[in-house]
Amino acid sequence: MRLLFLGDIVGRSGRDSLIAELPGLRRALQLDFVVVNGENAAGGFGITGAICDEVFDAGADVITLGNHSWDQREALVHIEREPRLIRPVNYPAGTPGRGATLVESASGARVLVVNALGRVFMEALDCPFEAVERQLDACPLGQAADAIVVDIHAEATSEKMAMGHFCDGRASLVVGTHSHVPTADAQVLPGGTAYQTDAGMCGDYNSVIGMEKDEPLNRFITKIPSGRFQPAMGPATLCGVFVETDAGSGLARRVEPIRIGGRLRSALPEI
Repeated sequence: MRLLFLGDIVGRSGRDSLIAELPGLRRALQLDFVVVNGENAAGGFGITGAICDEVFDAGADVITLGNHSWDQREALVHIEREPRLIRPVNYPAGTPGRGATLVESASGARVLVVNALGRVFMEALDCPFEAVERQLDACPLGQAADAIVVDIHAEATSEKMAMGHFCDGRASLVVGTHSHVPTADAQVLPGGTAYQTDAGMCGDYNSVIGMEKDEPLNRFITKIPSGRFQPAMGPATLCGVFVETDAGSGLARRVEPIRIGGRLRSALPEI
């Protein structure tokens, strides 16, 4: 299988770039399945039902979230109606929605997508490692699932790396989100799991992690808020990870970063 994971969509610039580029990417890379993190898609904070529909219509198969899951209140209702939209699996019992979903691709392959939220420098939630392990045990790679993608939405690179090694040999891809900066460590781990510490964002990199620069700079310099954070509106770079898996095991045999458009240097796998 050929899988694509795209990092956090930030605001309209990121959405427009994804909607423009993803249909062509699916054709050019002959993609079987696409996962997109959409937790900053609505004005930089959360996601709406209408934006979900736009992202799915552009070619996404599953949308993951993170610590901004509920910034748009309508997401609490929409996530119950849309099984392809998932929030972190380690939220408390009774939280709306689901933290994992098993979706059949157009070719008939079964793909399990799991979303987890880190705890280091973030919210005090249930253990992400225990929560992810329950999903992997319930739907083993190569048996109940033909591919497994784990989105670890976390602040600390160490926690993301730990999750990669924790899942090694049991998932096709473990990829970090939340930091909005693509890391240069795409690799296949010893057990066969593709890994990258952060996929980066789909947003304007002439910014402070996707936000217009003035207000973040002001807060760093003066420690006094003077307004709201607003997504930067310049040309976006689409950032993510491409993975090719083995047909039998579902493990990765190839992983490469993707960067398209905007300010960052382009990177596209050869097919």
